[in-house]
Amino acid sequence: MDDELLEALNIELPVTTSAALRGRQSVRATFKLSGRAIEALSVAAMQLGIKQKSLFDHLMEDFDSLRQIARQYDSDHFTGLSRVQKTYVLSRRTLYSLEEVSRSFQAPRDALVEYSIQRLLPLIAQEREKHEKRKAIEERYSAYLKEGLRLLREARRQLGDEDPVVQELNTAMTHGAVAQNSLRDFIERGKCLEEF
Repeated sequence: MDDELLEALNIELPVTTSAALRGRQSVRATFKLSGRAIEALSVAAMQLGIKQKSLFDHLMEDFDSLRQIARQYDSDHFTGLSRVQKTYVLSRRTLYSLEEVSRSFQAPRDALVEYSIQRLLPLIAQEREKHEKRKAIEERYSAYLKEGLRLLREARRQLGDEDPVVQELNTAMTHGAVAQNSLRDFIERGKCLEEF
């Protein structure tokens, strides 16, 4: 759009700043986290189809939750956790938010990350329940397709391959098989929930 059109429409577009754009830059940061937290972030990202960076940024840019975690931080519990170093890619703004809350509340950055990731556990539990239901539905769908194949074979035998009803059944079964493969792929992706 040119300036005349914007002026005619009486629209003022917000202007971005170089600082805001730099805040979107990716940086690497290393944290000492429990294996459970590392795995939870990985499982949630995989199951939801979200990049770990995006999920990490979402969790850490939630100032209210970070502040609440910092206020309730229990150093005895946190220091008792067995932790390993893990490097993540995150936005510069996320890292700034994390460091700001850490400084303000005198809470270790690693603790804020650890407990922020723990917020994913109820979501993972819900996804695990759905995963079991999806598996049961896929089994029923598989049985449905087997019955459909039996019907298609019977229709071919009675009507011949060129019959329009046989052709429609064949098309339906082909689409059903494609859908079944998609269901199986999604369920396969969810197997990480079973092991978590």
